[in-house]
Amino acid sequence: MLKFLQGSKKTKKIGFKSLLPISAILCLVLTINLLSGCSQKPPSGQEAKGEPETGAKADEFIILATTTSTYDSGLLDVLLPAFTKKYGIEVRVVSKGTGQVLEIGKRGDADALLVHDRAAELKLVEEGYFTDRQDVMYNDFIVVGPSADPARVKGHQKVMDAFAAIASGGHNFVSRGDDSGTNRKELSVWKKAGIDASGGWYLSVGQGMGDTLRMAGEMQAYTLADRATYLSLKGSLNLEIVLEGDPVLFNQYGIMSVNPAKHSHVKYDSARKFIEFMMSPEGQEMIASFQIGGESLFFPGKGVAD
Repeated sequence: MLKFLQGSKKTKKIGFKSLLPISAILCLVLTINLLSGCSQKPPSGQEAKGEPETGAKADEFIILATTTSTYDSGLLDVLLPAFTKKYGIEVRVVSKGTGQVLEIGKRGDADALLVHDRAAELKLVEEGYFTDRQDVMYNDFIVVGPSADPARVKGHQKVMDAFAAIASGGHNFVSRGDDSGTNRKELSVWKKAGIDASGGWYLSVGQGMGDTLRMAGEMQAYTLADRATYLSLKGSLNLEIVLEGDPVLFNQYGIMSVNPAKHSHVKYDSARKFIEFMMSPEGQEMIASFQIGGESLFFPGKGVAD
């Protein structure tokens, strides 16, 4: 449940010694990569091509560059076939972290973007790279960790206090380390808390959300995750939510098209149709009704926080 509270506390800058043997880290990274390769669905951070299984033949296609959280959650498996069936336009997906997605869009290598770094999005719209931006949906970030909760994160209401407890005890923390919206949020929390996130307790893996969660589960470590991906993988993870509801963890998603004034080759009209579909009552209702285990993963429109 989304519940945002007010206020925060800052802690002093601290650093800690290595706890995790490097050989164990390397073995774990290899294991996660092998497991990802066995999945039928391409792992987050890779390109997924092909016409959605709608039964309708697509007359053309657009490229959607999107954050891994929307891809890993399964939301696009619901939305894209409906769009293709209605408009006859196939959507080919490139799934990366938000930072990489924004760079893809700036280069003109996509037609539409679905990401979650509102401040960065608005800045790039102002600079002329993107247009037609809309607040399409929102959810929140959560801190997940082992059920034993050795850092006693559950006793805190503020994410900065929780991070301080993790760091001060040298408890293992897995960071996506991929310049995604989630990674940017995590790094901003460490910075605001005045904590030096380095040392053997802190592992930056350069992976998407799904693989990061799996790694944290194997290590019985803490991590910051978007709620949607966690809920979609919850049954296979040995992790639980240990902190939620801090207003700092609000997570707004935006959708926008690449500006044809910057890149004349982009399929602007088709990208506009996709944005209109996502913002239409039909698209917004599909977002609102998308659930796993009776829990909503996303909420339509703009949330309460800016």
